[in-house]
Amino acid sequence: MKRQLSRSDYVIHQFDTALRSLIPNAAKSQRNHPVGKVEDLAFDTHERRHTAGLMRTNHLISVFNQGLYQGQSATAALPHSRLQMEQSAAEAFDHLAWCEERLMQLNSRTSHFTPLFYASAYAAGALSGVTSDRLSLGMVAATQEVAGKHFELQQARLIEGDQRSQALLRQMATDEAHHAHQAIEAGGLRFPAPIKWGMRFVAQGLTKGAYYF
Repeated sequence: MKRQLSRSDYVIHQFDTALRSLIPNAAKSQRNHPVGKVEDLAFDTHERRHTAGLMRTNHLISVFNQGLYQGQSATAALPHSRLQMEQSAAEAFDHLAWCEERLMQLNSRTSHFTPLFYASAYAAGALSGVTSDRLSLGMVAATQEVAGKHFELQQARLIEGDQRSQALLRQMATDEAHHAHQAIEAGGLRFPAPIKWGMRFVAQGLTKGAYYF
């Protein structure tokens, strides 16, 4: 039987999750790496910087997703909604670990905006959770759909022949689509298309600087 977490246990868990999301290379993957034994591409300096910029952006989106999950799970009223957030957050840690590993391979780093994105996402998630579980789950669905589309588009921007990054983004896009479907199935509100288009536009603007910083 699973032990019920006390308030202090939960606070410690939230703090530990935040640290693993914000400290480089602290996130650990629970699943096998999607790349496998694919050989890396021989990049020139420009190609390496370009690829690192893309992966830095993808990592920042994963940080935002993690903050959103944690904020929502902290305020979700219904147990099944909280469980949904926690399950999605566990898989999202894989994305953090994979992106950080790829950045290390490219001799690069995560974005300086990481703490800001985590904090803002946590606040947005907590606020939606307080409002209603249906809205909270709907926000997860819409956010994951937007993130999945982003990862799909990023694949087209990769250097031709970069199979390692392609495999990584392909799996991340698949996971986001699965998370979005789960959130809707759990009772999430379906956001109308104009709202999701607006979210995509805002996300593109906010993450643009992460390509460089």
